[in-house]
Amino acid sequence: MPESEAPEAGLQGLGVWGWFAVAILLAFLASAVWYACRAWSGLGDVRITPVGWLFLALGVVVTVVVGAGLTGLLFYSSRKGRDF
Repeated sequence: MPESEAPEAGLQGLGVWGWFAVAILLAFLASAVWYACRAWSGLGDVRITPVGWLFLALGVVVTVVVGAGLTGLLFYSSRKGRDF
């Protein structure tokens, strides 16, 4: 496709259904944050040991690394034409 015929999706913005989807996702995010805050405050006087914090941090790091690695593989295979 010639460059002059390429669609410019970034300049068109979101339509009505796009904004509706954004509103629904923000509502999900707000309810998840509300539930997490409610559950956290309901724990009372529970303490997390330093070993617990260590494993919590390791879990977050491993999750981010796996997600980034899989996303990198997705882009790599897409650029090499190995996607179906």
